Amino acid sequence: MRLMAFDYGTKRIGIAVTDPLQIIATGLDNVHPNQIIEYLKKYLLTEQVERFIVGEPKQMDNTPSQSAQHVRGFVNLLKKTFPAIPIDMMDERFTSKMASAVIAQSGMGKKARQNKELVDTVSAVILLQSWMQQYR
Repeated sequence: MRLMAFDYGTKRIGIAVTDPLQIIATGLDNVHPNQIIEYLKKYLLTEQVERFIVGEPKQMDNTPSQSAQHVRGFVNLLKKTFPAIPIDMMDERFTSKMASAVIAQSGMGKKARQNKELVDTVSAVILLQSWMQQYR
């Protein structure tokens, strides 16, 4: 079964998944928040997901950021729609900056580094890798 991570944003949600053996995290897609439940229902018809990992937005002093209320709403929707899949929260501070650095180090040009969809997907991969390192 796979693990699936979400980098939630009000414009798009970056999604990453592991392989079935939960060894490698890869970027899956970017989906608008209004389309995420239908997207997940379709995905779960063909793939099994053991756990959702959702990025928890925090400020530097460890308090919830302004976007935390949107993430809580998303988590509640996931719980309601997919009650059999447990959800873990993972601190997402710096994932976007790390994603931009990874993209830059990969040799991609400035245009790729500014591609918000790519940054969101890579952020979800970093979030998932961090969770795997901490809990596996």
